[in-house]
Amino acid sequence: MSAELDSWFIREVLVHEQALERYLRRYRPHRDDVHDLRQDVYVRVYEAAGKGLPNAPKSFLFATARNLMTDRLRRSKVVSIFTMGDFDGQNVLVEDVSPERELSGRQALARLAEALDRLPDRCREAVWLRRVEDLPQKAVAQRMGVSEKTVEKHLAKGMRLMAAWYYGGDAGSGETRRAAGEDDDRSGQQTDRA
Repeated sequence: MSAELDSWFIREVLVHEQALERYLRRYRPHRDDVHDLRQDVYVRVYEAAGKGLPNAPKSFLFATARNLMTDRLRRSKVVSIFTMGDFDGQNVLVEDVSPERELSGRQALARLAEALDRLPDRCREAVWLRRVEDLPQKAVAQRMGVSEKTVEKHLAKGMRLMAAWYYGGDAGSGETRRAAGEDDDRSGQQTDRA
């Protein structure tokens, strides 16, 4: 079968070598890439023909070339975890996280969560959807049933209140609310203008 397969390959595939090379050059301008790709295409076509001869050899040849180029392009966009995992070989400074630094990070996260919990309900919902779930402002507006401008106001108010509480203490105090741009109404409760 090998001699028969070889003669089929020469007769049906190799006759298209120039056309295949032009096709590959159109998408891969580097000469070295074209040579390697052409050889890989030939290997794939020859191996597939060993299992069963294709009905349209020229179409099969070019489809194989297109699929091979697509596979290589896809693989070139993937970053290997193993390549990036070895930081010693990359000359990257990696610090060990000390228990103090880990505790400090946990405390900061707890304080941020507390600041988020202190927000008015609609502000908290807008901040959560936009900043945590990373939804576009339009999607947040649709989910909340309000305009995008209202979402913008809720976000601005929420971020001001969180920053004021996180960095300044109690967001419930009049001084902190004034710093965040809030007013007291006559009953002493916050007004929700947005």
